Amino acid sequence: MDDQSRAARPLSRRTKALRSLVASGLILACLAPAARADQTTPATEASTRLQQLGTPLDLPLTLSGSYLSAIVATEAQDFAQAAAFYQEALAADPGNEVLLLRTFLFKLANGNFAEALNYARDIQNVTPNDYIQLLAHLTLAADAVTNARFDEAKGLLQPGDKDPMTVLALGISRAWAEAGAGETDKALATLKGLEGPDWFITFTATHEALIAFAAGRKDVALERIEAAHEADKGAIRVIDTYARILAAGGKKDKALEVLAEYDKLLNGHPLLDDTRRAIEDGSNTGPRVHSAAEGMAEILYGLGSEVGRDASSDLSSALLQLALHLDPNATFAAIALAQQFERRDQPERAIEALKQVPESSPLKRQAEIQIGLNFAQLEKVDEARAHLGALIAADPNDIDPMMSLGNILRANKLYEEADAVYDKAVVAVEAAGPVTEKDWNLYYFRGICRERLGRWPEAETDFRKALELQPQQPHVLNYLGYSLVDQGLKLEEALGMIETAAKLRPKDGYIIDSLGWVYYKLGRYEDAVAELERAVDLTPADPVINDHLGDAYWQVGRQLEARFQWSHARDLNPEPDELPKILEKISNGLKPAGGPDEAKAADAPKKNGG
Repeated sequence: MDDQSRAARPLSRRTKALRSLVASGLILACLAPAARADQTTPATEASTRLQQLGTPLDLPLTLSGSYLSAIVATEAQDFAQAAAFYQEALAADPGNEVLLLRTFLFKLANGNFAEALNYARDIQNVTPNDYIQLLAHLTLAADAVTNARFDEAKGLLQPGDKDPMTVLALGISRAWAEAGAGETDKALATLKGLEGPDWFITFTATHEALIAFAAGRKDVALERIEAAHEADKGAIRVIDTYARILAAGGKKDKALEVLAEYDKLLNGHPLLDDTRRAIEDGSNTGPRVHSAAEGMAEILYGLGSEVGRDASSDLSSALLQLALHLDPNATFAAIALAQQFERRDQPERAIEALKQVPESSPLKRQAEIQIGLNFAQLEKVDEARAHLGALIAADPNDIDPMMSLGNILRANKLYEEADAVYDKAVVAVEAAGPVTEKDWNLYYFRGICRERLGRWPEAETDFRKALELQPQQPHVLNYLGYSLVDQGLKLEEALGMIETAAKLRPKDGYIIDSLGWVYYKLGRYEDAVAELERAVDLTPADPVINDHLGDAYWQVGRQLEARFQWSHARDLNPEPDELPKILEKISNGLKPAGGPDEAKAADAPKKNGG
């Protein structure tokens, strides 16, 4: 579920530029304070957290201990713990500016706005730290804007001669404060006066259009959104705003044309599908951004998502949290924040963020699907099954939750249940119209379940259907070819399939393992050794591949090396039913009859897509 404006596209120049700009600021945020290590502090939120985890706390908490715990939490990207430990350290050393800055930063990044606001007021009088000072000004301004204190907000939002990131964040936020105060002309002039790299125009022109559109100045809005669209034809919010402004100005056909062009470029998006329906049925309600708070949230979301697109960071999380404080219905910010939690392996927090997506959002269903996937990440299969099952019951024609549920069940080896879910999806897809190449994986996944269940004829039919839709799909070629060879069926065709898969994915250790193992099954042991050695180089930590290589070594007389590979496979946590077989080979080698261990051979397809 990707709500980002440039899903599956190369990084834009502005994304790369923003990332390089924040690097030095983030380093400053990691400087150690001059802590007085002998100080102690009373139990606070951090110690309460440790008590909940069962950590004994019979010793006094020291400043150095709290600080070091905060560093560890920061490294682990656990912002809740980092905030609590920095707060504890600050309580022991209240005059320490670095501890103050860090406590504020992580309180904000963790979403504790009220506490962050108090620290932001204190930060105004400390030694400047560009990015944390920026966040402090934005936090104070966000509080002022949400409470309609626009003059106060304008005073806090002074761009000055700063780096591009700061100019955009403060300058565009100031323009929205001016718009909130009814000063539309001043707001537009503020935006026009912002200077920076050429990628600035996507941000500044879009917000000029949004402010003008909200004020009813459709001509100005159209002229500015056309400039933004010319600069970036792949930004979802630009496309959405452009289409809405066109439709509001009576240019319905042009609006639909803009949406169709995006569909061809990037395969559509639920937000734009919603806008298309509204334009077609005449229910287009005009701008999505109506208030100063929503407008300020929009720029903070935009910057936060760009900064944190591939790597979660405290700065990115802080900006996204600010956006959600300004606009609790900011769907894109909630989803981007959830993705940050997912990258930090915090599925519980991701679920919390996804639940903030409002019922009215076109992305609500996708958010609910992602909640189900996060339940699975928590190994709560029953919850995932119930959650996704409810979505399927609500809309039996939507295959997305079916695919998600089927994949979860298959990953947990619940093949009967997974097969039934995939079967529903196939029925829905075939009933909706002609099956297309994008549906290949549905047949492939159902085929895997049926192969696991011993229903080979049905499985082979599904695999061949997947290949009919995607003739050069390497995983299907590999799985079908391997399965045929394993059963001694259609050997020449099967070998050709796996060789083709290996050519298509020469760096995929599992596919190369399949090729080597097929050579082994055919008695081509020297060829098997060559390919299996390559597979081990590509995927050295897989027990099945190492076990296969041991078998091949034995067949060519390299018995010492065979036992070494089997021992290595033993130490790599093989499947429980494989371990006794490996131990037997380490002790006694392969039987004189040679050949593969047939029971073991079935594991490779599982590693190659099962």
